[in-house]
Amino acid sequence: MEKYELLAPAGNFRNLHAAIEAGADAVYFGVKGLNMRDSAKNFSVKDFKKIKKVCDNSDRKVKSYLTLNIVIYNDELKKVENIIKKAKGIIDAIICWDMSIVKMCQKYRMPFHISTQASISNSEAAKFYKKLGAERVILARELNLKQIKDISKDVMVECFCHGAMCVAVSGRCFMSQHVHGLSANRGKCAQLCRRAWDIKDNSGNKLKLENSRVMSAKDLCTLPFIEKMKEAGITSFKIEGRNRSPEYVYTVVSEYRKALDKKLNHSEILEGIESLKKVYNRGFSSGFYLKMPTADDFSFSENGEQKERKEFVGKVYKYWPKAGVSSVKMNAGKLKVGDEVYLIRDDEAIKRATVKSIELKGKRVNSIKKGDDIGIDFGIKIKSGTEVYLIRKY
Repeated sequence: MEKYELLAPAGNFRNLHAAIEAGADAVYFGVKGLNMRDSAKNFSVKDFKKIKKVCDNSDRKVKSYLTLNIVIYNDELKKVENIIKKAKGIIDAIICWDMSIVKMCQKYRMPFHISTQASISNSEAAKFYKKLGAERVILARELNLKQIKDISKDVMVECFCHGAMCVAVSGRCFMSQHVHGLSANRGKCAQLCRRAWDIKDNSGNKLKLENSRVMSAKDLCTLPFIEKMKEAGITSFKIEGRNRSPEYVYTVVSEYRKALDKKLNHSEILEGIESLKKVYNRGFSSGFYLKMPTADDFSFSENGEQKERKEFVGKVYKYWPKAGVSSVKMNAGKLKVGDEVYLIRDDEAIKRATVKSIELKGKRVNSIKKGDDIGIDFGIKIKSGTEVYLIRKY
């Protein structure tokens, strides 16, 4: 079988570990102030070596790509050049589209990929960037599979396979800039498109819309037609989500790993979609791949349609290996025997576990609440400092 790359988002170290543990072949991330997800925690230049170490120590020898795909101003050129120099030999490639950054990558012989912000939608544009030295291009999101197949004959192609979609499609939106002075093209989008809207005429008459979220696109989900994407010549399958949670990253990467490793049957696809519905989503759409989007591709959701949500309840401050029990301080909420939890920390992948038993003041109990200092058997080994989150099902 042809080897496909599964490219996962890493907005922080928690998500980096989650992506790698779930089976990502590569991760992409930004540095603070110079990427399209400025509200994510992001990394600093000082983190590059640590990121490389985490990627190199994985079984898959995961690649790392640095996004430098925002609008760049004159007074930032030296800063960007310094970042590229420090990334050389550590980071595998730069994701960019501004010609100044392309020129810097050429200067320092730094591999680069052309971002979707370049809106590449035809073979001539793709070949132009290839001639400049681009290893691959991330195509415009307005393309269908037939158009992608034609372009993939000439260059190595990367496309999004899952995650949030912008109403401006490839991201050139100025709405946030006009209303709040926060530029989406500088990674500071206020996401006005996700809000509910009413129509009002000049006389003050209001018309409430049936779906007031007329600009909030559903999330992309290509799992049902992933085989058609393979046939279109796509080499790298990219997951959107640097601002999303580690359980989101882990779940989505896990499902698409299965789909890229083998051809899923109908029941396996349905199982995968049900798994994807557990984590944050605004409903699912096929984007432009199969047809032009319609009104059905816009979300009705206010806070997401996920079937599970996590709630912070406490923190592990000691693990007793002989007993297999964790000492936990309950900081909020409640827990009971049988509850499912997420166990999260920065230096390892997210874990999902079940509360096997609880001990309070030397006695077995069925439930505990905020303020309790208890012992819990999660059935797995846990490090001190691990945060405990109750999984609530909806």
